[in-house]
Amino acid sequence: MEDLNSGTGTLIDGKRVTGRASFRTGQEVRIGSWTLKLNWTGLEQEPESVTPEKPIELYKPEVHAATRAPVRDPHADEKREIKRQIHSELLDRLDITRLTAANIGEKDLHDRASSMLTLIINDISKRLPSWLDQRELKKEIYDEAVGLGPLEDLLADPEITEIMVNRFDQIYIERHGKLTLSDSTFMDNSSVLAIIERIVAPIGRRIDESQPYVDARLRDGSRVNAIIPPLALTGPCLTIRKFSDKPFTVNDLIRFNTLTRETTEFLDLAVKLRKNIVVAGGTGSGKTTFLNVMSSFIPGSDRIVTIEDSAELKLTQDHIVRLESRPPNIEGKGAITIRDLLRNALRMRPDRIVIGECRGGESLDMLQAMNTGHD
Repeated sequence: MEDLNSGTGTLIDGKRVTGRASFRTGQEVRIGSWTLKLNWTGLEQEPESVTPEKPIELYKPEVHAATRAPVRDPHADEKREIKRQIHSELLDRLDITRLTAANIGEKDLHDRASSMLTLIINDISKRLPSWLDQRELKKEIYDEAVGLGPLEDLLADPEITEIMVNRFDQIYIERHGKLTLSDSTFMDNSSVLAIIERIVAPIGRRIDESQPYVDARLRDGSRVNAIIPPLALTGPCLTIRKFSDKPFTVNDLIRFNTLTRETTEFLDLAVKLRKNIVVAGGTGSGKTTFLNVMSSFIPGSDRIVTIEDSAELKLTQDHIVRLESRPPNIEGKGAITIRDLLRNALRMRPDRIVIGECRGGESLDMLQAMNTGHD
């Protein structure tokens, strides 16, 4: 041991160390306020046992049914290719694009497509695989050609409330509040895009690279949102919110425990007293359903103006004017917003104004209208 002229010094058994000094087992070494004692136990002593560390438990998230990988149909790719070839042959022979442009009747178009499809399948029936159901094949191709493809059966199912197309071969559905992966698929991304265009064209809307997303509606009033590449990275994406053919009534909501009788009486009184009411909630929480129910409290003698992005309200009164906003045309002009319609509605002598959704500047106009006595 060597002391380098420290202020407190180093002591061995009470004697100060000057320079270097040696010490033996059992002697006490004092350095400042610390006292050290060296004990030699020998090499023959077994080392102290060490308790092994408990292994780290990793978190294993629960895999729900909707997120599990679907069971792959071994014939899926082959069937899809067969459908694609027959569908292409049908379009070539029938020239549906030309027939549509010629304003041929819808029933006539469907009849021609069905007849031509039957001929094509009959011509190649002997070459089709034995596992392929030809009747099912014809229906699927027919739906792709003149309908909404695999969405037709999903839309016809009354238990399905939402349809979500993530990509051409992945369609989720909501049934009784639970998401499940459907067995239905499109032929390819171009097929999804064709169906989207078929949905939006009749209501004067468009979707392309310059306008890659759109809100629309089906004939039955179902709400549609579509978004395509380059914004949708996995291909055209389609979401359809279905509405019941028979609108819910206030008694339905009471039976579902959504409303109590006392709350219903309060809302009925608020509507009849012409109070301004704002309905807010998350996606899929039932805002539209609730608004439809509340509208049933409006007296039949009142003039009602509804304003929506995509018309989905189902009011039962007779004296109703329904307005719907319009997106810009291909030149980026001609857009009519909810805000524009709200300002115009104030000049239409409305007793009641019902706005489907407020997501922008129309909120300010709505509040100003409330302050001027409009309901």
